Amino acid sequence: MPTGITEPVAGAPASAIGEGVRPAVRVRRGERAKEWARRAPLLPALVFLVLVTQLPFLATVVISFTRWNALAPDRRGFAALDNYRAVFTDPAMRSSVGTTVLLTVTVVLVSLLLGLGLALLLDRSFRGRGLVRTLLITPFLIVPVASALLWKHALYNASYGLLNGALTWIWGLFGSDNPPQPDWMTDSPLAAVEVSLIWQWTPFMMLILLAGLQSRAADAVEAARMDGASAFDIFRYLTLPHLRRYLELAALLGTVYVVQNFDAVFTLTSGGLGTANLPYTIYQTFYQAHDYGRASAQGVVVVLCSLLVATFALRTVSSLLREEVTR
Repeated sequence: MPTGITEPVAGAPASAIGEGVRPAVRVRRGERAKEWARRAPLLPALVFLVLVTQLPFLATVVISFTRWNALAPDRRGFAALDNYRAVFTDPAMRSSVGTTVLLTVTVVLVSLLLGLGLALLLDRSFRGRGLVRTLLITPFLIVPVASALLWKHALYNASYGLLNGALTWIWGLFGSDNPPQPDWMTDSPLAAVEVSLIWQWTPFMMLILLAGLQSRAADAVEAARMDGASAFDIFRYLTLPHLRRYLELAALLGTVYVVQNFDAVFTLTSGGLGTANLPYTIYQTFYQAHDYGRASAQGVVVVLCSLLVATFALRTVSSLLREEVTR
């Protein structure tokens, strides 16, 4: 079959062979020029991304191998793996790892379940659905620090918070003048942080799962109903298997973000009473202990662990995109 490239003929002179090769070379060069023309507009963004993200991370890696404490400037020097050894043997670091795992698992699982329930409700048609959807998304749009301050002062405060005010009102309905007034952030500090994060991240889970619900094949659901399947059977055998990828994606993305949460812990409890997670422990090491080398090593470890989770999230996104393309 013709390929557009002149094949050399046996016994042909070298000049004839050269004339046949030159068009092919020109074609390849033209294709490369077109490829570079398509990629050229992306180069400034790539350079900016490298300068903003990769160079600071590279500097952090270099500092993590350095003995650098602002309180002892005379001892500054190369530390080899001492900082990493200290990271993995530090009791405070191990405690913060356990707190981070517990906090992340609780927030992600509860947010996922609540988001699934809300997505199933919003998947139905009813009057005012657009307004309800907007109101449910609002917590996710609030600045994290503002959200934490809202829970700390407007809800959790033992003197004028809404929660204790509601308890006072409920007890007053039954004629009691001595309602319970718990100090929520002192009595249950980790639960207080978890509830505020669940309130903030449930809309994120709901949006992803709602997108998955609205991508279902309507004819399959109608066929199941015509065959006499109950609502629970449709959810168990059709909806849940269809949402598996979306559930995985929501859980992985939620894990990446919640692991890095600093605002709620810093604002609500200042890392006290067993609520210090990995980001807050790094903050303590850097800004309070002024140990820049060890804090950099802690940051590198956290970034590497986050990259593992992010890799699974990217694979899930790629599989979802491939499924959408093949439809």
